[in-house]
Amino acid sequence: MIIILAAATMLVLATFMACVLGWANVAFHVDVDPRIEACIDALPGANCGGCGYVGCGEYAEAVVVDGVAVDLCPVGGDACAEALAGILGVEIEQTWPFRPVIHCGATRENRLGRTEYRGEQTCTAANMVAGVQGCTYGCLGFGDCAAVCKFDAIHVIDGLACVDYDKCVGCGACEKICPRHIISMTPFKVSQMLAVTCANNDFGKDVKAVCNVGCIGCKACGRACRIFTFQEGDSIPSLDYEHYDPEEMDGLQVALQKCPQKRLLMVGNPSEKDLAATADEEVPEIVKPDFKTTVDKTQWHG
Repeated sequence: MIIILAAATMLVLATFMACVLGWANVAFHVDVDPRIEACIDALPGANCGGCGYVGCGEYAEAVVVDGVAVDLCPVGGDACAEALAGILGVEIEQTWPFRPVIHCGATRENRLGRTEYRGEQTCTAANMVAGVQGCTYGCLGFGDCAAVCKFDAIHVIDGLACVDYDKCVGCGACEKICPRHIISMTPFKVSQMLAVTCANNDFGKDVKAVCNVGCIGCKACGRACRIFTFQEGDSIPSLDYEHYDPEEMDGLQVALQKCPQKRLLMVGNPSEKDLAATADEEVPEIVKPDFKTTVDKTQWHG
């Protein structure tokens, strides 16, 4: 009898709870725009934060509800943007993928004034210690950027962070983690872009005292090509990427040749056209790590 009573009690409770849950499901139901679910399915699901949102779900909701641009996903690229545009029935304006450039080209042997550092082996910790290396602008080489990259697209080689542009999706994690802010996200209008591979804002002998390859601020590049500009008091040139025209490379080539420290380099992956054009020439090694010091997003240190 006791067992039957207990079973009946449990059945009544189960029925009651089922009714409560059924009522709550109806009373608190929130309609979800089917386009949000469609956008989530179209996104790669990497949840890298490169779009500026916490994850793909939040970005999908922002695209549908707030009208955020459909081309912010660095992992999905053009295909993802086209898919989102198709779901929402909007057109995509011309954009270019953003990729990191490291504004330092000095390996360990090129850095002067280095001292042994025995602290925590991270750039963030080393950056707080004076005298780790003579140049207070350059890459520290402990690999915070490599550690944070989910796509194995950045490595430290001979003390210098280097970008593997074949793997890089432009999520921007490396730019955010760098304590010296020498990594910047640059619009790659072509597969290879010109960049200034130094961030030292000192001049002449002060630069040579701490680095063998640093920019000495001679401003020869600015005289050779109009896209190189100098802010007041700066020795490092800024590249005007908004007016960067890959088809008008004459001035850029002159600037490349005139740079005494060879800090103007093409970064990224050469296209088939580039390779064919230089097939019979001896060209400088293409450096795959490079970019500038962090500045306002409207300024690009190339």
